[in-house]
Amino acid sequence: MSFLDKAKDLLNQHDDKVDQALDKAGEAAKERFTGHDSQIDNLVDQAQQRTGEGDTTQAPPPAANEGAPGEGQPQHGEVPPHQR
Repeated sequence: MSFLDKAKDLLNQHDDKVDQALDKAGEAAKERFTGHDSQIDNLVDQAQQRTGEGDTTQAPPPAANEGAPGEGQPQHGEVPPHQR
C-alpha cells in the first residue's frame, strides 16, 4: 500500500475531523484576508467535497458480491418466491 493510499484511508476514516480542520483554517484565513470571505468559503467547500464531505453519514456502497446466494437470491435448486 502506497503512502497516498494510506493517506486516503486516514482521510476517509476521520472525515469529520478533516472537515473541522478545514473550517478552522477557513476562519483563520478570513481573519487574515478580510474582504475575501466568499472566496475562502468556496475554497473550504471545495476542499471538503474532495475529502469526502458527508461520507461518514452516507450508506455504505453495495457489496461486491451482491446477488450471491443467501442475500435474497434463490440457492441452487430452490424455487424463487415469485414462482411459488
